Amino acid sequence: MTDKPIHILMVDDDEDDFFLVSELLQDISPAQYNIEWASTYAKGLEEIEQKRHDIYLIDYRLGPYTGIDILHHFQQLHYKAPVIMLTGKGDYNIDKEAMEAGASDYLVKGEISPAMLERSVRYALDEFNHLRTLESSEKKYYGVFEKAHDLILLADRNKQIIDANPAALRVLEYSKEDLLQMNLQSLFLHSDQSNFFMAHIGDESITGQVEYNFSTRLGKKLIVLANGVMLDEQEQTFLCVAQDITDKKQKELERSQQEKFAITGRIARVIAHEVRNPLTNILLAVSQFKQGELPTYDENLLYVDIIERNCTRINQLITELLHSTRMSEMNMQYYIVNDLVKKTLQQAADRLQLNEIMVHQNFMLSDALVMVDEEKILIALLNIVINAIEAMTPGKGILSVATELHGDKVYITITDNGAGIPEANKARLFDPFFTNKPKGTGLGLTSTQNIIINHKGAVHVESEEGKGTTFQISFPVHDQ
Repeated sequence: MTDKPIHILMVDDDEDDFFLVSELLQDISPAQYNIEWASTYAKGLEEIEQKRHDIYLIDYRLGPYTGIDILHHFQQLHYKAPVIMLTGKGDYNIDKEAMEAGASDYLVKGEISPAMLERSVRYALDEFNHLRTLESSEKKYYGVFEKAHDLILLADRNKQIIDANPAALRVLEYSKEDLLQMNLQSLFLHSDQSNFFMAHIGDESITGQVEYNFSTRLGKKLIVLANGVMLDEQEQTFLCVAQDITDKKQKELERSQQEKFAITGRIARVIAHEVRNPLTNILLAVSQFKQGELPTYDENLLYVDIIERNCTRINQLITELLHSTRMSEMNMQYYIVNDLVKKTLQQAADRLQLNEIMVHQNFMLSDALVMVDEEKILIALLNIVINAIEAMTPGKGILSVATELHGDKVYITITDNGAGIPEANKARLFDPFFTNKPKGTGLGLTSTQNIIINHKGAVHVESEEGKGTTFQISFPVHDQ
């Protein structure tokens, strides 16, 4: 880092997150960082077009847009700058998509420490400066080549390796003499990945780094983010830069496994609690049969009814759990999004009328198509609509439903003016068995999320106590 202040732009619609990051930067070095805030997607684009910041912190969720949309804007401007993506939770697909779109790094909100933020900013700036140096000056190339932490390989027109930096030799465990006898293709663990890389090396339409599997001399598997560019068109030499993310992926896997273990334990405790009550009733009824005196016929009916009713309750609980967490075979067909939403509202019509809920509809004009299982999608949407109805005061509720098309995704937005969701409950909203309803099972939204994810969609929730809740569901749109 230099003595000159580093100018940072943070694009995030949450003022609290901006305040937190600002405080973290102050903890690192009060005079070293100058951070500015763009609170909306539009303001973020305006600031980016000024090209006056050294590095950008971009939130993945920006209303109907995402941080990936902003990365695409960088590409449209032909403006290269280091970008760190901020995500709400560890999500492999989001992180992979961000890196492929050109992000330098990503950080998980809620897990950011001063040291982690400083390291990420420093790494992003260092890597950006390294690559810019490679592109702008051949005279400085070998300095970067020798000192870079990433694997750097040079190859001729036949993709035969003609040079490799010390990091490549160290990570791949080859001597330089051995590596210079190899082709780039032999570094890949899988032939399909190798063929893809070779077919697109130097292809400017492939922006950012793509994830591949390399193999070391000793057969160790490496996970890398790599890209290949034409270094000298006349000489037909190629530059391959690969970032070793094996340790990072392993830590992500371990963290994911720990999270799954914690969720499994929570589910086990809830099941134990839910099942224990009906089991106690069954055991009490059975104990009456074991007493010395035979019960009367009426008493027999009473005890048998208790046993049957509680067995049914246990069976219902297990059935609901299985349905909420397992996706059966889907009957995928093309449907118009507006028609799916209208059918959902028709199925909820009785509840809407009974609770005197006013419905505002704002549908897009185009007939956007999605490939879905109609029955399951209607279940998912209906769960959200019913939750909205139950959250609103009868006679005063307003349900707003909208659809819109942005790029290659279609968005369904369902908003109510109900009680809202307490901040402490937002993170657990989709957890199995989590509910505030006296008679709820807590599996409705779990099932909804499962259905949406299995359709390659996403669901995002915004809520404020006393003001209401908004569910935004997105699906990949079929290209007509």
